[in-house]
Amino acid sequence: MTLYAVRELSVGIDGKRLVEGLSFSIAAGECVALVGASGSGKSLSCMTPFGLSAGEASGSALLEGEELVGRPEKTLRHLRSRKAGFVFQQPLTALTPHLTVGRQLAEAAMQGGAPRPARRDLAAMLERVGLSRPDERLDQFPHRLSGGERQRVLIAAAIAHRPRLLIADEPTSALDSVLRAEIMALLDRLRREEGLGLLLVSHDLASVAAHADRLIVMDAGQMVETGPSRRVIDQPAERYTGRLMAATPRLSEAAPILPPIGEPVLEGHSLSVSFRRPGWRRGRIQAVDNVSLTIHRGEAVALVGGSGSGKSTLARAMAGIGPLDEGMLSWQGTTLAPSHRRTLAERRLIQPVFQDPLASLDPHWTVGSIIAEPLRHLQPDMLGTDRSARVSAVLGQVGLDASFAQRAPRSLSGGQAQRVAIARALAAEPDMLLLDEATSALDVLAGGDILALLAELQRSKGLSLLFVTHDLAAARRLCHRVAVMEAGRIVEQGAFEQLIARPAHLATQRLVGAAA
Repeated sequence: MTLYAVRELSVGIDGKRLVEGLSFSIAAGECVALVGASGSGKSLSCMTPFGLSAGEASGSALLEGEELVGRPEKTLRHLRSRKAGFVFQQPLTALTPHLTVGRQLAEAAMQGGAPRPARRDLAAMLERVGLSRPDERLDQFPHRLSGGERQRVLIAAAIAHRPRLLIADEPTSALDSVLRAEIMALLDRLRREEGLGLLLVSHDLASVAAHADRLIVMDAGQMVETGPSRRVIDQPAERYTGRLMAATPRLSEAAPILPPIGEPVLEGHSLSVSFRRPGWRRGRIQAVDNVSLTIHRGEAVALVGGSGSGKSTLARAMAGIGPLDEGMLSWQGTTLAPSHRRTLAERRLIQPVFQDPLASLDPHWTVGSIIAEPLRHLQPDMLGTDRSARVSAVLGQVGLDASFAQRAPRSLSGGQAQRVAIARALAAEPDMLLLDEATSALDVLAGGDILALLAELQRSKGLSLLFVTHDLAAARRLCHRVAVMEAGRIVEQGAFEQLIARPAHLATQRLVGAAA
């Protein structure tokens, strides 16, 4: 029995057609996945019929026989409260920060006119989605939960009113690989138990294939291929689908040929970092606990682990852009001073590239000013003409035309913005880059292009790379060695191919299993 039927759906914004002629259907208990690169029209296609985007829809979208397209907001709100649930990409922004989990869950359950649930019923909702200590969680605020816990709360809220259709828009892209697998398994279980229809939106074709019954591949607002998931993955009919698969890193692909490495450059000995516990509680949280790590010239080291394992804290401490309580850092055998006392030459050595490319670029500045900023601080004697020439040169190194220097960050795609962030890091001519989840916010095509760019820069410039990630398969395309973190400690490290072939620690085994 068809639960949701879309026929010749088109979506436009300000007179510009962004989705054209899309048709598909979802039966009760079935999962259909819309996949494609950023800007392909996936989210517009699933949100606009429900009145949850700025787009204007034409065509038809029937939910249990009720037309959505062209209905007033009051009617759509009533339909959403009874028949549809939504899981959004960023759980921290989707949840109201000043309301407790229990209050938000109660509101979700009551939206269709149901009576207020008892506390034990609210706790049962959280227990059902796999949250530990559910009664305690009801009194917590969203910021006190981890990313995976917040996403489970969002799923619990999405199904609290017992909808017939669940729409999940990139529900796992902000999570580490282990949590990603757990959330997808949870959605599968709820689909079986409730008979939910599931419309899944993702840019990662390979990761959703094991969960979706059918795939719809979108490009530039149009469906370019559809069919059973296994067939689309194993025998893609369209070149674009093949590009998506080729851009998706997998541990099963052939091992890359990596450049040779040289002498040790950055060494960290017995590093520890702690933070004060939030709120009224006393004591400190030990984020990094007595860790030692060495990086050689031209070597790429992957620092991997789940959310909260301490990998970003360790990397920032080693780069001199984060706190360090104890331990010693040295560069080529010379002890590095604390970050606030380092010379300009020492600050130049390691430059960062952050996770969210657009958030890391000042929206009020031009691209040229953003790239030139490190030069003003690290090479203050450089003439303005030389600075402009350096900006043009590094734009070329990251595959962008010199005309990009006059553009604003808001005019850039995610991949272009990350290239600008890399160009900014290269401007000061560093010997090493810190890449903190540098591809996790990008779709597979843009992420694959960035990995290829980093590999080329590593070969041509002999750069050392500290690659912080939760994605082992992506790291394998760049990295000679991997260090696995859990609970603030490195629990296993070694040559990449040896470690993924014979993982010894449970944390490594989970990461390898999730990436396989």
